[in-house]
Amino acid sequence: MISKLLKPSLLISLFSCNAFILSAQTWEKVSPVNNCTNRHENTLTAVGDKIVLFGGRGIKPTEIYNTKTQTWETTPPTPIEIHHLQAVTFQNEVYAIMALTGQYPHESPIPNIYIYNPSKKEWRVGPEIPKERLRGSAGCVVYKNKIYLVNGITDGHWDGHVAWFDEYDPKTNQWKKMADAPHVRDHVSVAIINDKLYVAGGRRSTARINQVLNLTEPAIDVYDFKTNKWSTLPSELNLPTQRAGNSSVSLGDKLLVIGGESAAQVPSHNEVEAFDTKKMQWVPFPHLNQGRHGTGAAVINGKVYSIAGSANRGGGPELNTIEVLK
Repeated sequence: MISKLLKPSLLISLFSCNAFILSAQTWEKVSPVNNCTNRHENTLTAVGDKIVLFGGRGIKPTEIYNTKTQTWETTPPTPIEIHHLQAVTFQNEVYAIMALTGQYPHESPIPNIYIYNPSKKEWRVGPEIPKERLRGSAGCVVYKNKIYLVNGITDGHWDGHVAWFDEYDPKTNQWKKMADAPHVRDHVSVAIINDKLYVAGGRRSTARINQVLNLTEPAIDVYDFKTNKWSTLPSELNLPTQRAGNSSVSLGDKLLVIGGESAAQVPSHNEVEAFDTKKMQWVPFPHLNQGRHGTGAAVINGKVYSIAGSANRGGGPELNTIEVLK
C-alpha cells in the first residue's frame, strides 16, 4: 500500500537511506586490559599498529596503546607540560610542534620542537621554532616527508589567533612561510586527502573580551598542494555542527570531524560528521558514544581510534576511555 502512494524516486531514496543505516559503521567502546591516564588537551598519533598518547594539562606520562593486545604501556612523561597541539608521526618518531604550556588564559607557545622515540621510549628537545611564527593550538600534518602547520593562537586563550601556514623540513631543519589560510582559527585539527589539506572546525578564542567558546569558524578551507593555492568551500558546505577542539582524520576519501566543544551545549559534542571529498557533500556518520574534546584521533588498518579528552566543554571531567570506529 505504501509503495503505491510513494513516487519511485522517493522509494529509491528511502531504500538508499535504509541501506546506509543497515551497513553503517559503529563506534564501539573498548575495554583494555589496563587503563591510560585521564587527561584532556592532549594529543595522540599512530606509530605502526600502536598509538602514542601524551600531553594535557599538567605533566603526565607518555603512554603507548598496543591495538593488537589492547594493553597500555607507561613510559616517561614529557620533559615539560605540553598541551593544545596536534602531534604527528615522522619516520617512526612523534613530533610535538606548535604546542602550548602553562595556565589559562595566557598559556605560552613552546619555543622548541619536542620529539619522542617510541622504540627507545625517550624524549629529546628538538630544534627551535622561528620566534616570529610561534603559536599553539595549530593544525599539523605530514605530507611528502615535510611537516605542515596551519592556524593557531599566539597568547593561550586570550587573543592572537592567526592564519599562518608553515612548512618544516625535519631533514634539513628548514622553515618556509607559506600563503596564509583564508580564515584565522585556533583549537583546530586538520587532515590530508588526495594532495589536499582540509581545515575544518576551530574558533577564535578571545578571553580578552570574554569570547572563548562561541566564535567558531564554519568555513572549510582547502589547500591544494598541486597548485599551491588556498580555496574555501561554498557556504552550503560549511561544517554542519560548528565546534572547536575537535579531532580530524582522513578515512579513504572522507574527512571525519570528530567531537569538539562549543557554547551551544555543556556536554562535549559527540557528533562525527564526514565530508565526502569525491562527492563534495556531507554524509551521515555514527556519533561517538561519549562526547569529547581536547584530544586527538588516529587511524590504524582502517579503524579510527578516539581516546581520552574532556566530557564537558572547558576543563573536565577528564576521560581515559577508548572508542573505535569499525
